[in-house]
Amino acid sequence: MSQTLDKTDVMPLGIVIRRTPGVTRWAKWSWKVSAVLPAAGPADWQLLRQEEGASEFHAATLPLELHRAEAEAYMQGLTAEPPCVYVILRDSDDADRPLDVTLVTASPFEAQDYADNGEDLVERVPMPSGLVAWVRQFTLAHFKEEEFKKRRRDKRTMGEAEDGIGDPRIAQMTDVYRSPSLVKKGRLQ
Repeated sequence: MSQTLDKTDVMPLGIVIRRTPGVTRWAKWSWKVSAVLPAAGPADWQLLRQEEGASEFHAATLPLELHRAEAEAYMQGLTAEPPCVYVILRDSDDADRPLDVTLVTASPFEAQDYADNGEDLVERVPMPSGLVAWVRQFTLAHFKEEEFKKRRRDKRTMGEAEDGIGDPRIAQMTDVYRSPSLVKKGRLQ
């Protein structure tokens, strides 16, 4: 892990997925991201524990990257109760590993982009307290609140009338919404 003055910072994050028996006849198993492990080592669907039909796997370890340009998004995520990271999953063809862990992010805006595409599954996982402190330190070092600037109206365009539309003083030949360039010498061309 590097200093907070860098443009980016990276921490490996282990993803723990919990498998429980399905509750419908259409799904044999139910899969859910249950936890994240900060500074975890590499893993490939390593079984962590089993109890009463449920199993937890350390599915993968991915880098959680923080970028200076995303500091506003991280600040928004830290104000949520509880602060969360978002794990992006995709369906896999492998029956033993039905989900591919694609990405982990602390940005709720980036997670929303993945949720909007309809192909990915986005799981929200509470951050452990040490991870919250790391993300907060990076965010506070780079976050600059933008001051609100009220937009002023352009005085030239206020109250301008459109070319003859609805004005009874202008003779209308046919269509009120005609193009003014088509009118020549009192007739349409």
